[in-house]
Amino acid sequence: MDMVHRRPLGPDRLYDMTQLTAEARDWLTATGFTIHDDAVWSEALTHGSFNSGVTNMRADDADVKDYQRLEFLGDRVLGLSVASWLYSASGSQEGKLSQRLNALVSGATCARIARSIGMGDHIRLGKQAREDGGADSDNILGDVMEAVLGASFVDNGYDVTRSIIYELWASELGGDAGKSKHPKSALQEWAAGNKRSMPNYEVIERSGPDHAARFTVEVSINNVGGAQATANSKGEAEKLAAKAFLEEFG
Repeated sequence: MDMVHRRPLGPDRLYDMTQLTAEARDWLTATGFTIHDDAVWSEALTHGSFNSGVTNMRADDADVKDYQRLEFLGDRVLGLSVASWLYSASGSQEGKLSQRLNALVSGATCARIARSIGMGDHIRLGKQAREDGGADSDNILGDVMEAVLGASFVDNGYDVTRSIIYELWASELGGDAGKSKHPKSALQEWAAGNKRSMPNYEVIERSGPDHAARFTVEVSINNVGGAQATANSKGEAEKLAAKAFLEEFG
């Protein structure tokens, strides 16, 4: 945000970086959040690049906190809230519940929700990060969405935060996210939702004549594990391997 939006403190014209701008406060309130402690919400909206471009800040604000700690907390609050909703709304087995959960709390879904409520206009970014498109970055939007949920939890508690999650995620919860996906797509979403590297598929054995070849494929994710499957085509073997992986690790 521009310097004119920062709140001056006294005749020396220093700025209190823990205070929300009037625009950010109005936006949060209109979105459904309740603000008691400005500092935690300001922290949630602050990207790590922000400090480098700020002048005339108070000495106490030299190390303004960014959103990362609140993102960590908000991710868990979101996961618990959505898991609770899925458990109550569906009689599906654990594997199906996990598949939907991972889709509903993924970074892509969080970014989509953040963009729908106009969050990008209120993220405090450094000049270069903003010029580079940070306000519309899926990674940043997704992270700040989780951070804002973390701020709500700190400022208002779990029940209030869960209620607003259900409001913001209403169309996603009622949609098809995570339902009946191709196993390879579901595994990719699982990896993204759990902040893991993308799946790697490798043909580890090919046998039989060309007209009746058999392929054994292994799919693996670094620091998680792997699974194998055999079929008459490479694509089918990859599909079955992804399914086996999700059944074991998902």
